[in-house]
Amino acid sequence: MTSIVITGGAGFAGSHIVDEVCRTCPDDRVLILDKMTYAGDVRNVYHHVFSNRAQLMVGDIADLDVCRRAVKDARLVIHAAAESHVDNSFGNSLEFTRTNVLGTHSLMEACREARVPKIVHVSTDEVYGEVMEGAVDEAAALKPTNPYSSSKAAAEMILRGYTQSYRMPIVTVRANNLYGTRQFPEKIIPRFICHLLVGRKLPLHGNGQNRRHYLSAIDFARAVSFIAEHGDIGEIYNIGTKEEYTNLQVASMLAGFFGVDPDSVCEFVPDRPFNDARYSISWDKLSAKGWSPQNSLRKDIGRLVQWYETHLWRFAELFGGSVVPRRRRPAEDKAVEQLLSAQAPEFMAAAAN
Repeated sequence: MTSIVITGGAGFAGSHIVDEVCRTCPDDRVLILDKMTYAGDVRNVYHHVFSNRAQLMVGDIADLDVCRRAVKDARLVIHAAAESHVDNSFGNSLEFTRTNVLGTHSLMEACREARVPKIVHVSTDEVYGEVMEGAVDEAAALKPTNPYSSSKAAAEMILRGYTQSYRMPIVTVRANNLYGTRQFPEKIIPRFICHLLVGRKLPLHGNGQNRRHYLSAIDFARAVSFIAEHGDIGEIYNIGTKEEYTNLQVASMLAGFFGVDPDSVCEFVPDRPFNDARYSISWDKLSAKGWSPQNSLRKDIGRLVQWYETHLWRFAELFGGSVVPRRRRPAEDKAVEQLLSAQAPEFMAAAAN
């Protein structure tokens, strides 16, 4: 049986891709390759693993041998694994280069050796740098401005070399900022929701006027699956939305949902060393193929708050004593414990040998 490999599949964006692939590709075996860093969580995919719909392989994409084992017999590889939090990249930039550049290189080499028929690489709209007016299309020059976006741009240069030299069947996607359930609360939306749930202030970088477009992770996963089937080899596709807000507007929107005055909960903190004022992309190429976003952040806020309220205990270590431990553990906990104690070590051993 052929397989579809999803790197970073236990993380936020990756797990939504796993959901979509499991739904739309019932005849394929799904293999999740994930290093299981702080942003990966077995709970994001355990239902697929326990139903034998997907297999979890714990391993590092920077390890060529791990990549070789993962992509053997793969008909499709979706490369979503990455270090992605910009704030972290300023203090730990070498790890971003190791994972995002060397990891991508190792994976592409393994795919070349295995002659994988199609690869979808997940990049970011941040490789374009600041876009103060209008929107840029896929032909725009790459002008990354921070260690994270620079590492993603460097990974794309690796891909270009493999496409040109080896005629590798690679398609690249560059998406807007994502929002959705399961996102680790280092990004603005889940962080602010969690802060509001535990009664903390909402920290805004600088003056809060930096602007971002917000794309649902569900729409993103749909787009990746769509591109995997309909995208042309060697092409780049922007995945976007028209929903654009300043950071202050996001804070005000969330505070309003909680029924509190934004002025009473927002606090301005020192800005990043460099903070892009705005990103904006055109996704006309993808739209022409028949894809469009279906979800809206404004309409999804209630669903997001409900999820984080129910799962706040996952992030208890981030909030000290602000999160009261649950008195009763749901079946999910026991299932995850079983996976961690029984299956995960087996996969880890397989990846190490």
